[in-house]
Amino acid sequence: MSVVDPRARVQREPRRQLHKRLAWISADNGVTEYECQILDLSSGGARIATDDAMDVRDRFELTLVKGHHKRDLCEVVWRRGKTYGVKFVTLLPDVAEPAIDPVAASVQPS
Repeated sequence: MSVVDPRARVQREPRRQLHKRLAWISADNGVTEYECQILDLSSGGARIATDDAMDVRDRFELTLVKGHHKRDLCEVVWRRGKTYGVKFVTLLPDVAEPAIDPVAASVQPS
C-alpha cells in the first residue's frame, strides 16, 4: 500500500477571456507583423492563436493596438498546433557602475 501526497494547488493569476481580440506579433524589430488573436490574458501572460501555420519564435514582441509604440516582450511557454501560451518578460535595466562623488572621495576619515 502506498501513500500518495496530495498535490499542491498552484494558484494561477486571474485571466480575462477576450474572445479572439486581434493583436500583432512583431518580428525583426517591428519590421514584420503577423496578425493573431488573444484568447485570454493575465498580467503575467496570454494565450494566443494564429490563423495560419507559422513559425512563432521563442521570443517576440506582442502589440495589442496596431501602430502603437508599446510592445510587450513575450516568451513562448507552450505550443499546441496554432495556439501558444506566452509569458510576458520584463527586462531588467542595465546595471551601471555607481558614480564616484569626487567631493566624498577626497574627504579622508581622521
